[in-house]
Amino acid sequence: MPAPFVIEEYVRWSDVDFAGIIFYGSYVRFFELAETELFRAAGLPFGTVFDQYDVFLPRVQVHTEFHSPPRLDDHLAVAAYIGRVGRTSMTIEFEVVRRPDGTHCADGHMVLVCVDRKALKPCPIPQGFITQLAPFTMTRDEARRQLGIAQDVA
Repeated sequence: MPAPFVIEEYVRWSDVDFAGIIFYGSYVRFFELAETELFRAAGLPFGTVFDQYDVFLPRVQVHTEFHSPPRLDDHLAVAAYIGRVGRTSMTIEFEVVRRPDGTHCADGHMVLVCVDRKALKPCPIPQGFITQLAPFTMTRDEARRQLGIAQDVA
């Protein structure tokens, strides 16, 4: 059964604003960490995969919704999963949950477009990517159910 990939991370001094709560831009760092480790867990480490397939995966969209602000030193679980795979693009979904109380702090997504490394023009996502990411491909409802996040969260 597919499952979200989860990393554990703490809110660090560089992640917070003067009020001691997480700065909105810090979520991009958490998302990027979770994305990188999801790809590594799928056997697609960025350090070698771009050479192997001769493609890049630039982001064309980054979106975050905020629900409850984490504070300095809060322990977070950041889940990443593939929500959609198209011909030339994919959407990686993220859920951020505070530990140990399970508060849903934020969610978001990134849209990545597969491009040829030389021409930087969109090209089909390699079948190897799709196959290797399958264990992490699921709907938002399924991911949230597995993570214990209330389904009424927008």
